[in-house]
Formats: sequence, C-alpha cells, structure tokens
Amino acid sequence: MKIRCLIVLIIISATLTDCKSSKIIKPQLLYPSKTTKTKYHNDYAITHYPKRIKLFKDNPLNFGDIVLLGNSIVEGGGDWSKKLNISNVRNRGIGGDITDGVLARLNEIIHFKPKIVFLLIGVNDLDNLVYQKEIPSINYIANNILKIASKIRSGSPKTKIYIQTILPSLDSKLNLEIDKLNIILAKSANRKDFKIIDLHSSFLNEKKNPNKSLYKDRLHLNDKGYAIWVGVLQNYFN
Repeated sequence: MKIRCLIVLIIISATLTDCKSSKIIKPQLLYPSKTTKTKYHNDYAITHYPKRIKLFKDNPLNFGDIVLLGNSIVEGGGDWSKKLNISNVRNRGIGGDITDGVLARLNEIIHFKPKIVFLLIGVNDLDNLVYQKEIPSINYIANNILKIASKIRSGSPKTKIYIQTILPSLDSKLNLEIDKLNIILAKSANRKDFKIIDLHSSFLNEKKNPNKSLYKDRLHLNDKGYAIWVGVLQNYFN
C-alpha cells in the first residue's frame, strides 16, 4: 500500500512539474530575432537595434524593475539607477528606434511586469515623416504610442505606465510636428491605462522656445538636460 501511494505521489509530482515547465517562456521568445526587420528604421537603427537587443538578452530585466523605454535620448541617459538614485531602474533605450521598433520588443517588458514604465518615443518617427516621408502620418505615430501603452497594460495590468511628451528639438521644421503629436497625446490624458508626463515644457525657455543650453545637438541632451529630466521623473517616485 505504501509503495502504491509513493508511486502515485511521484506521478502527481512529475505532472505538476510538467505543467509548471510548460508555462516557462523560452528566453529567445522574449526578444526580437536577429532577422527581425522594422520597416521604417534608418540605416543607423538597422545595425544598432540588434546590438542593443543582444545586450538586453544578455542582461534581462528582473521582475518589478522600473524601466525607461524609448530611443537614443533614453539610451543616452546611461545608468538611470545612478541618475535617480534607485537601484532597480533599467535602460531600455535604443538609438534610432521608432514606435514600430518598440512594439516589436514588448515581450520582455510584459513578461517581467515592471513596477513602472516611462515611455519616450516618437521623435525619430517624426524625423522620418518630415524628411524621408515614409511614415504615413502623425496619427500613425500617435496610435502606435497608444498601442504600446495598451499592450503593456493588457499583459501587465499592475504596471504603472507614463507616456512622456516628445521633447522639443533645435529643428524648427521638426518642432511643428512635435507640437502636433504632443497635442494628440495630451488629448488622451483622460485614459485610465496610462498617465501623461509633460516633459516637453521643461525644456522650453521663458520665451517658450527650446532651451538650447540643454542640448548637445538638434535632438540629444547634454548633462544639464538630463539633470532637468531627472528632476521631472523624481516627482513620480513619491
């Protein structure tokens, strides 16, 4: 009788182990493959994107991390944990990335269910719209940004999601489109699945023009600019 009971327990244990293992997601499924192509990536992003994905794959998130998600402006922040003096802040910025590129790499975010996601994406889409004229429209970009938030919310309901408005640039033609996109995002502020952070206004001077002292080129921030950004984000940790 004891032998039979032991055999039954072994079978049950093996069955439970199989059930648990079947729910484990293979790491390679969390990240875009080397052959993943994003339609509107520029030449730089085509080569840089897979390098960053490999880095993410080699250094995956932990459950409950705080994630800054976006493009080169996020990537350029480097060690956000050090900047914010919070141990579990992770940089998921990719230089040259666009909204479609972020959509293609959300599996990692959803799987590890971050405590908070701060999203800043869209300026490279707008640059393409203005100069390469491949991306269809402002609405296409805005819808992708909202789709990113919706996908994270659907897969990780407890994650707090903040969409940051697009920073001003030192390119007047591009700024016209940045303003249009930010207006669309602001109109979505009453949605319950995310909150809007008005990052844009913190980078304007008293005349409501881009504060040139915060930039090292037409798009990217210098140390003073990052310090301003950190000051804004710190308001969301209290």
